[in-house]
Amino acid sequence: MKKQNFIKGSVILMVSAVAAKALGALFKIPLTNLLGGVGMSYFSCAYSIFMPVYALAVTGLSTAVAAMVAKSLALGMYENVRRIRRIALLVFSAVGIFGSLLIFFLAKPFSLLSSGNSESALAVAMIAPSVFFGCITAVERGYYEGMSNMYPTALSQAAEGLVKVGAGLWLCGYVSSHGTEIMAHFPEITDVRAIAAAAGIMGVTLSSFGAMMFFAVIRLFTKRRRTEGESLLMTRREICRELVKTALPVGISAVVTNLTAIIDMGTLIGCISYFGYKGVLPVGIAEGEIPQFVYGSFSGIALTVFNLVPSVTNMLGKGALPCITSCWASGDREGLHRGTVQALLTAAVISVPAAVGIGVLSPEILHTLFARQTDEAQLCISSLRWLMPGMVCLCVSFPIFAMLQGIGKTAAPLKIMLLGTVVKLGGNLLLIPLMGADGAAASTTLCYAVILAASLYTYMKAANIAVPLKPFTSVLYSGLLCGAAAYLASDICGRYGFGNIAAIAAAAVFGGIIYVLSLYLLSVKALHKKTGTSSVSETAPRECVFNFIF
Repeated sequence: MKKQNFIKGSVILMVSAVAAKALGALFKIPLTNLLGGVGMSYFSCAYSIFMPVYALAVTGLSTAVAAMVAKSLALGMYENVRRIRRIALLVFSAVGIFGSLLIFFLAKPFSLLSSGNSESALAVAMIAPSVFFGCITAVERGYYEGMSNMYPTALSQAAEGLVKVGAGLWLCGYVSSHGTEIMAHFPEITDVRAIAAAAGIMGVTLSSFGAMMFFAVIRLFTKRRRTEGESLLMTRREICRELVKTALPVGISAVVTNLTAIIDMGTLIGCISYFGYKGVLPVGIAEGEIPQFVYGSFSGIALTVFNLVPSVTNMLGKGALPCITSCWASGDREGLHRGTVQALLTAAVISVPAAVGIGVLSPEILHTLFARQTDEAQLCISSLRWLMPGMVCLCVSFPIFAMLQGIGKTAAPLKIMLLGTVVKLGGNLLLIPLMGADGAAASTTLCYAVILAASLYTYMKAANIAVPLKPFTSVLYSGLLCGAAAYLASDICGRYGFGNIAAIAAAAVFGGIIYVLSLYLLSVKALHKKTGTSSVSETAPRECVFNFIF
């Protein structure tokens, strides 16, 4: 029953992650069309300071609360569960208030330091309350996840996404269409796009408030379970210590992950301001706006598309963690090897065709999604292609990080991410003066390639297992065939005058068929070699595809 509950919970989280990312794209893409490259630089500046503080305060909190709640429930300590919830809400409410105030008071200095002006300070200030709302929401999500109830988390994510799309886009659109009236209330701001970006950020803050209120409504309709004088209760100090001990390492790792966004902001704007931009820019962009235009386009367009697939494959790590932990603890070497290969192959099977397809269809995808920002989209085509190998490396790295935690190497992901961050910083400083935004994309790919290599080596050495190379070469070969088929289909559509949407659809269908067929044939061939026979049973090919590949 526990296994069924886990599978059901994993599916719910996976579906909610896909829905949340879809809503995020539905918010970010029209927002970029409204703000343009320069406006997105103000928006991204606010996110760059918000995410590290948010990650440190919130990211590990749900995990810590869920683990403590699950442990108490297993021991029948129901009153202890409520105590954990109350103390976590109290402690992390204070943490959230401190984080919100920190962002609010650092808004202007950070804006001046990052971009040389204070235009983005309003957007930074508008996102500050989200840290407090996020802390409350994280405690509530962890509470229900600890009780193996994933529905509140999934529904709160949906509520958060819907509010973000509705409120953020409406507020941004209202400011954009009433610029003269709005500007009169902000005499210190000279660019209406900065106010519009702040309005879009306000939608993010309202969405985090909406998620928090979702749990407040749930509590109104939740009956309190009676307890019969439980004596085994953790003290407040023990609960606080356990929460911090569990949440802090995860939070620090998340901060390191988000440092790449700050590195891109500082180095792209700084290097282009100092060395100039070597690429071709659209007519009408003032010289002083070039750094903000390039950074806003790269962060708002190229990175938005780049992050679509990794956010989904991130759920594979959560699925792999209990399997690897169980096999490691019981000494099941065969199960450990099988689970490892299964998780890594699944990540590769998903990410390789996605990366190849996005790389081949970059012009069509960007000009379709960002139809109103053709100049920004054109600037990001080559950058997006440089990012695609890095996307595959990142997708495959997520399960490895989870498996490292499963075998007790909890500090390894943090050290590896620090190494990747150093590579990212050095790569940006070397490549941006030569390649512009493409240099930032290339250094991102280099960063995640180093992270993948280091994490895989660390895991195989610690677990004392070897990961076979051949299945991954089959996936890579099939992915290349998929890309060739997609390019052919897109080219044919272009010759006959079909639009971008038709070309993307045809390429996806044709490329997908070739990809699946190639995997099928390669897996059947592998089964022939394994069994040493010239024929297989009627059901063997189907079993081979799902067992050998997935």
